[in-house]
Amino acid sequence: MFPTKNKTINRWAAFLALIFILAFGSIWMRFVYLAHSKTVSGKDLLDVGKKQWTTVKLIDAQRGEILGRDGAVLAHDVPAYTVVAVLSKDAPSHVKNKEKTARELAPILHTDESTLLNYMQKDKFQVQFGSAGTKISYDQEQQIEKLKLPGIEFIKSSKRDYPNGSFASYLLGFTSQDPENDQQTGVYGLEKSLNSYLSETDGSIKFYSDSQGNLMPDGNQKIKKPKNGDNVTLTIDKNIQSVLEETMSQVQKDYDPKSMVGIVMDPKTGAILGMSSRPTFNPNQRDITNYYNNAISDPFEPGSVMKIFTLSAAVNEGVWNSNATYPSGTYTVDGTPIHDWNPNGWGTITFQQGLDRSSNVAFSRVENILLGPTKFKKYIKAFGLTQKTGIDLPNEQNSIVNLDNRVDSAEASFGQGSAFTPIQLVQAASAVANNGTMMKPYVVQKITNPDTNKVIKETKPTVAGHPITAATAKEVRDLLRGVVSNTSIGTGTAYNIPGYQVIGKTGTAQIWQNGHYLTGVDNYWFSFLGMAPQKNPKLIVYVAIKQPHLKQSENYSESAPIAKIFNPVMKTGLEYMSISPDGGTVNKGEQAKPEPTVKVGQWSGKSIAEAQTELENDGLKVVTLGSGNVTAQSITAGMKVFEGSQIILVGDGSISLPDLTNWSLNDVLSLCQLLDLQPKIEGNGFVVSQSIKPDTIVKNGDTLKVTLKSP
Repeated sequence: MFPTKNKTINRWAAFLALIFILAFGSIWMRFVYLAHSKTVSGKDLLDVGKKQWTTVKLIDAQRGEILGRDGAVLAHDVPAYTVVAVLSKDAPSHVKNKEKTARELAPILHTDESTLLNYMQKDKFQVQFGSAGTKISYDQEQQIEKLKLPGIEFIKSSKRDYPNGSFASYLLGFTSQDPENDQQTGVYGLEKSLNSYLSETDGSIKFYSDSQGNLMPDGNQKIKKPKNGDNVTLTIDKNIQSVLEETMSQVQKDYDPKSMVGIVMDPKTGAILGMSSRPTFNPNQRDITNYYNNAISDPFEPGSVMKIFTLSAAVNEGVWNSNATYPSGTYTVDGTPIHDWNPNGWGTITFQQGLDRSSNVAFSRVENILLGPTKFKKYIKAFGLTQKTGIDLPNEQNSIVNLDNRVDSAEASFGQGSAFTPIQLVQAASAVANNGTMMKPYVVQKITNPDTNKVIKETKPTVAGHPITAATAKEVRDLLRGVVSNTSIGTGTAYNIPGYQVIGKTGTAQIWQNGHYLTGVDNYWFSFLGMAPQKNPKLIVYVAIKQPHLKQSENYSESAPIAKIFNPVMKTGLEYMSISPDGGTVNKGEQAKPEPTVKVGQWSGKSIAEAQTELENDGLKVVTLGSGNVTAQSITAGMKVFEGSQIILVGDGSISLPDLTNWSLNDVLSLCQLLDLQPKIEGNGFVVSQSIKPDTIVKNGDTLKVTLKSP
């Protein structure tokens, strides 16, 4: 007999079978749908999968370097590190003692312990330490590594570095971090104006990977090559710029002027060899207070420097007569009296005496009577003083020319009433130095591809005009010599450099403020625009100082602070360019006594001991590094330098760093170039501390930090 089926069980079995069939059918239908549509909620499943399997690794490119004319690095990228503290206990390595970690990191990150501890009290997998722990230097990273703190890791990147601190900072400018792509973008100076050349493009490697990030078998890699930014080489000369920076810093300390400008130009090409301003700033710290590059953006009344161009116009028109006489003291134009700086005058004097004494009356007569306003205005324009020079620097400003009436025109003849930028004056002076041919100033020598060294763009010297003839230029140079050499009445005798026939013109300009000219012994723009040698000038140096605190001990001499910049800069520049002292006339009728010079020989391959002995016998200060034979020397063979100059000789074997105390910036940079060290400069003046202790053996690529202070 067969058992009877339970009808209830059969119904449940049928129900469950139906549910199973429906569920299986739904899954099957869903699978079929997905197989055909490949989308879920509008999202492409293949794309989602690819993203999960795809690994992208960044290939970091470098922003282009900015270099001096000799290859010295002025701006470059350096490694930087961001500190990360892993807090999760699930991580293999995590912070185990937050208090100890904060205590040991604080002095290295230059922040306080509580700030770091606050970051680490957060309930997060990992944290960073804000600006204090972002893009720290390699040295800081190494200090932290030595602590062996668990849970402390680093994210490596790069940052912009200006190894020489405030050196040429108004030319270089600086960058800022773009948070969208973590790249540096130029925001000031050449970093900004040449950003399209300097900017890099990061590359990448893209491939399909497993959960561990490993390349899948037979997987393909898509590589996007990185493109480094182009390198920019400037016309700036490291030696000349160093002396300019050092002397301006010293004058800043000694006389505390409101501002200063210094420009050095090669008049044959227009290349700017040095340019600096005060106040200055350190682009590493971006402690900038004045966003104007005063050398190109600050027009001011130049004072008697302007007489160079009035004189040139008169000579070129054939109306200048050095021996003609006039009554000095006061001259009236359309009812307005014009006074000499000595209101009582010097009686009836010659126009040459008027030039040497910097007589305003002489030049207002030249303009008003001999030239006339129309011709004078023509020469103002011909000398390029009514338009921007077009120098390849951002934010150049134009002059403010006021020649509306005869009085304005007469006052402009001696540098009052119209304002010009320093770079306009220097460009105009190049016509006098360069036999009538005026050269356009420039600072960018060339732009090159860093990988191929192919020149992408190169600046060729450009003629800006021919305001005067070659004969006029020569005669003007001869006339200007008296300003410097006439010890009886010349206003520029402080700028005489024995052995080099310096010519030029002093300037003392009133300062217009709040509707009137300031009064007082200090309230002027004091300046000197000079060139040398007289017969064939190789350098133009312009220095202007606003409202220095002149010293009673120097009889309130306005030339004292200017000479402390102009003279060493001109002398060093000529020396560096191997311009020999010519023994020309220093004072009228007096034979010059040039300073003793030494012609440096070629010592490479010779005994370092022998070289030291002979160079010391010649009167040079010798620093030797290493032993055996000379492999490199800091002064190029054939150069003539003054006795007492320092020369560095590098020999074979290990090199120990010398004590750099009291070394100048220029000497430090020469040392770094010889030993291929990476300089890191703080401050101005002379070395007071160095990061690598004396007698420590150094190797190529080591970073040398030095701190300089004015004595």
